[in-house]
Amino acid sequence: MVEKRLELEPEVQGIFGLIDAKENFLLSGGAGSGKTYSLVQVIRQAIAENPSAKIACMTYTNAAVKEIEERVNHKNLNVTTIHDFLWDNIKHFQKELKAALVALVNNEEVANISIDEPSPIPANYFDNCEDGIQYKEFLKLKEGIISHDELLIVANYLFQNYSKLSDIVKDKYTFIFIDEYQDTSKSVVDIFLNHFAKSAKQNIIGFFGDAMQSIYDDTIGNLDAYADKVKEIKKEQNRRNPRTVIDLANRLRTDGITQIPSADHNAPNMLNGELKDGTILFLYSGDGDVSKAKNILTEKHDWHFDDAKETKELNLTHNLIADKAGFRTLMDVYDRDLILNYRDRIKKYIKDKAIVTDFSENTFGEVIEILKQGKTGAALNAVLPTAGMKAFIDNNPDLFAIALNYNYSLFTKIYVNKDQLLDDKKKDEGDENKKGTKRDNLIKHLFKIQTNISLYQNKLYNEFLRVTDYKNHIHSIADKKILKENIESLIDIGDKTIEEIIEDAHEKGICVIDDKLNDFKTNKEYLYNRVKAIRFSEFQLLYEYLEGKTPFSTQHKTKGTEFNDVLVILDNGGWNNYNFENLFLGNGTATVLARTQKIFYVCCTRAKENLTVFYHNPKPEVIAKAKEWFGVDNVLEVV
Repeated sequence: MVEKRLELEPEVQGIFGLIDAKENFLLSGGAGSGKTYSLVQVIRQAIAENPSAKIACMTYTNAAVKEIEERVNHKNLNVTTIHDFLWDNIKHFQKELKAALVALVNNEEVANISIDEPSPIPANYFDNCEDGIQYKEFLKLKEGIISHDELLIVANYLFQNYSKLSDIVKDKYTFIFIDEYQDTSKSVVDIFLNHFAKSAKQNIIGFFGDAMQSIYDDTIGNLDAYADKVKEIKKEQNRRNPRTVIDLANRLRTDGITQIPSADHNAPNMLNGELKDGTILFLYSGDGDVSKAKNILTEKHDWHFDDAKETKELNLTHNLIADKAGFRTLMDVYDRDLILNYRDRIKKYIKDKAIVTDFSENTFGEVIEILKQGKTGAALNAVLPTAGMKAFIDNNPDLFAIALNYNYSLFTKIYVNKDQLLDDKKKDEGDENKKGTKRDNLIKHLFKIQTNISLYQNKLYNEFLRVTDYKNHIHSIADKKILKENIESLIDIGDKTIEEIIEDAHEKGICVIDDKLNDFKTNKEYLYNRVKAIRFSEFQLLYEYLEGKTPFSTQHKTKGTEFNDVLVILDNGGWNNYNFENLFLGNGTATVLARTQKIFYVCCTRAKENLTVFYHNPKPEVIAKAKEWFGVDNVLEVV
């Protein structure tokens, strides 16, 4: 088996040299270097050399889990997300879990795990939880239910304080591999490199990823702080990008990796044994009209923005895409409800002033009036809406009237966030049973309806029959005929509202209203009432966008994908975490500059053929730097 190593790529041979020396390792590789290919080679060789050993492979998303499972299928390989792996290894230790939660709740330094009760809570606080401590998609800490974020904190605490856990996991898995390590939490890396080290048991931890593609907040980013615990191997080849994009990407890297073309003449970026040239353009205009740039790319460079699989326009935020893709009303409901912001302003006022009045029987409007009593000037302004909130309220008087009549306690429990609308970690129906999705139950139900419609429209009849709720009523050809009539009637949505389609799909048996949706309608009536009046056709546009069937994508979502032609829009959309001007000028806050540089690197390296960057009204200094990076002839003003 060792002789077979000679057939492996050099970096993987280097990894097995470290494995022989019982060293943990890190494979660092830039965009398009084939890190997943290397990971698969490592797994296969590890299985071949250790046929009885168990291997755990963790990655960031359920989609990535499926990709690795499809490439390697072996009974001793456990491929999972990091969260699911950690939960599987701590869930049976209920006594320790309860003790950990009590300790974390009582620790004032742990801000993310708290209970609104007198502190400290007693040691037996969670003993009455009927099903013990559970991990679900939502957080109900008083009932012993933790969610995505809390799990990492709890797991870190357990592995830090119970070395026996490390013994058990290291005994179980000879190898633990972590893909896209840069996207993991520091808590996770601490578990595997610090807490595991306290155990005398032996196993190998391997990390795969790219520090330059660390584009999410609250992640480890790099393993520089663990250099004494893990040995790095660099993979410098690039199998995806043409020469012009590789050259640009190398100017953006800051970690010592300089990518070179692959030695494989059959690599995707090769043509007749030679590296493709590709094109890079920097287009700019004073009026910020992106359509002019797109017209140039379509007419003069043969780009096809109607081909969503091969051409993408990358924007920084969903808000910048909402108008273009046609789901602005839904976006505003989930992301720009200033009445809910006013509610939060009132909640904060009550908390900051340590007001102990029991408002549980009052309406939101009554609470406001009670707080206003006897106040003038600045004191009164503190409980009134801000100017922006006031403008929103004036434009939505009926909505505000509904809010004022809500029971205050119930109204404070309504949580609305754009992730509930836009989260797309789940790729198919089976994934809905896994943790991590942030979609709310209304949006999930609408997705089920549209999935039925899409499958039927695309003539995927067997899959349609598998997902439709009507399947339990099919006993004859006549039943299938009724189903055909029902789905074709449902597809004809016209100007029907979301509520009308929900009821229509229910009555026709296509997608039955379940307890989850009924609970949503009861507990989140305010939100449901806002969404139900929107046309279902707008939701269909959102569905198309999230399913990747439009030319639009956020810059974050595009990581891990590749397209022939990529248009990057350099507009921060008011998001101060990013500053594209400072990217070109090389100044500004270091953290903002690094964050911007990484997202720009990720965007540019998606292009397999052609890359264009569009900038609105750049300063002369930005244009000068663009000419340096892109070449003088490739920097053009759009008029």
